[in-house]
Amino acid sequence: MKALLPLALAATLGALAVPAAHAEGADSWVVRVGGAVVAPKGNNGTLAGARADVSSSTRPTIDLEYMFTPNWGVDVLGAWPFQHDVKLAGLGTVARTMELPPTVGINYHFMPDAAWSPFVGAGVNYTNFYSTHGTGALYGSSVSIANSWGPAARVGFDMKISDKWLATVDVRWAYIESDVKVDGTKVGKAKIDPIVFGASVGYRF
Repeated sequence: MKALLPLALAATLGALAVPAAHAEGADSWVVRVGGAVVAPKGNNGTLAGARADVSSSTRPTIDLEYMFTPNWGVDVLGAWPFQHDVKLAGLGTVARTMELPPTVGINYHFMPDAAWSPFVGAGVNYTNFYSTHGTGALYGSSVSIANSWGPAARVGFDMKISDKWLATVDVRWAYIESDVKVDGTKVGKAKIDPIVFGASVGYRF
């Protein structure tokens, strides 16, 4: 999966470098405000010899997309920090962490002028883990989760409410795998690779 990162990054930077070529009279920007559920995949790796599971989290989101043609857009996703519990088989919750997962991507909108417009996208995700601390069996221990870079994908649809307003439902995926350390010693790798379910209301301007 890491081999896809340079391709995704190159594609994203290429889109940012494209000069504005949007259709005359059309709105170039879309801002969406809503919420998302980050649902890590099942079986999140092995830490210190025990199976790990990372909990889901729901938070508000904001997304800004620039349409450089009627069909093509580049977007940046931001969110209120997500919170996750890390559980180990037989030990329960042993750590808690906060994370910010800003994602930049390129989207293709199949029918931008239709009432229902499906789209697909690909890009790059950067996940910053912070305020990580031990709980339960690891209470008092120093626990850290490394930040992660990886490819991301998106699929969804826009529903036109009016000329300016729309509703969006989407599903995202991101490659997130991070080294985990306890008191400075690596104990394994957390393999999160979440599915992100989102819903938002957007405004064109």
